[in-house]
Amino acid sequence: MNHDDLPYWSARAADWAANYHRTLRQHPVRAQTALGETAAKLPAHPPEDPEPMEAIFGDFETIVPPALTHWQHPRFFAYFPANASPASMLAEQLANAIAAQAMLWQTAPAATEIEQVMIDWLRQALGLRDGFTGTIHDSATTATLSAVLTMRERALDWRGNLQGLSDQPRLRLYASAETHSSVDKAARIAGIGQDNLVKVQTRADHAMDPDALAAAIVADQAAGFVPAGVILCVGGTSIGATDDIAACLAVARTHGLYTHVDAAWAGSAMICPEFRPLWQGIDGADSIVFNPHKWLGVQFDCAVQFIADPRPQIKTLGLRPAYLDTQGQAEPVNYNEWTVPLGRRFRALKLWFTLRAYGLSGLRARIRNHVAWAAEAEQAVSALPGIRITTPCVLSLFTFRYNDSDADTAALLERINNDGRIYLTQTRHAGQFVIRVQVGQFDCTREDVMMIPQVLKDLTAKAT
Repeated sequence: MNHDDLPYWSARAADWAANYHRTLRQHPVRAQTALGETAAKLPAHPPEDPEPMEAIFGDFETIVPPALTHWQHPRFFAYFPANASPASMLAEQLANAIAAQAMLWQTAPAATEIEQVMIDWLRQALGLRDGFTGTIHDSATTATLSAVLTMRERALDWRGNLQGLSDQPRLRLYASAETHSSVDKAARIAGIGQDNLVKVQTRADHAMDPDALAAAIVADQAAGFVPAGVILCVGGTSIGATDDIAACLAVARTHGLYTHVDAAWAGSAMICPEFRPLWQGIDGADSIVFNPHKWLGVQFDCAVQFIADPRPQIKTLGLRPAYLDTQGQAEPVNYNEWTVPLGRRFRALKLWFTLRAYGLSGLRARIRNHVAWAAEAEQAVSALPGIRITTPCVLSLFTFRYNDSDADTAALLERINNDGRIYLTQTRHAGQFVIRVQVGQFDCTREDVMMIPQVLKDLTAKAT
């Protein structure tokens, strides 16, 4: 295949994509394949000679779609969404064609400067104060790792990067048990260690207890440990738990600790002013992450980290050998110095296309619909025999249990996903197996969402 062939195959792929999205409701949401079934359809050895694109594309059509869990299915209510609006898909095609390596300003000036503007557009959209800047990462995991590494170096007066950690004091991080596992991973990768990630007691509303946070910090200082930072969550992955941001940030400030807020999912909802009380006090955070690829229709991957002062993170992650210097320019922004990878994709392009194609008004309407429809579905689910709502809606996320039994709840979940009309996943809450419902797919309708209680009604009636 060469560039002369590309227009034909690009059009063919676009036609396939349009039909794929048009017909998604006709297919089961979760992949209905056995482990190893897809691999068995592929040759054991790579081809020695070129193969025609017709054969390659034909194999794609035959093998791939039936073995997919369809993340863009309007009845995907599992995990959190990884949305792909048409405008974002178009921008990805253009970014793929350009194939820029945006590690430095000089290697992709448009990518760097559009990213700067998109960060500020989003800052305004979410109602954050002037002064926040930021960057785009691949995922919230990387953004959180960047913040935790900054906590580490700041607490060690930037000795860790140069001297290593073996002779340094024992650092401590603080988070609740409701924070995402990426916080645990960051503690491990940063060399701080899982045992030094203190899971602070939560209140009855599942938010971190600020008094317990203060007590844990004081106790660690008395024991000779060095507190390094606090990680808070807004809309935790499991049940949507949200910390008391203002109160916890006040505790952190009292002790001079760096703070990071994980709002990977719920942050998108803050384009709606009525939801901003969820993160009241957020302007006091040092670092915030949210994922436009979850709920704003922006193609995965696209995680935005807002930073109150980028200098500590740049001091932690920046490394500039001579071959990365930019000659003949005033000091530019080189976003590789803000992040873990050197290489960077042109992610800002899909933000630019999406925000312009739908506008904040269109995106707000979608999020408000999802929240309203989730509440309606929760009410209908709660009326079904044997179903108990275990955590009520936080924005568009709620959980439930069946017959107050782990075994019955797990068996019901398997029936739901084998049925194929909707896709749900599980978590553990208060030591019990529960089923999560999260509404947020870009193209879902009220009818799609109300399929949740319908499927539950059908399947629980059969079980009895």
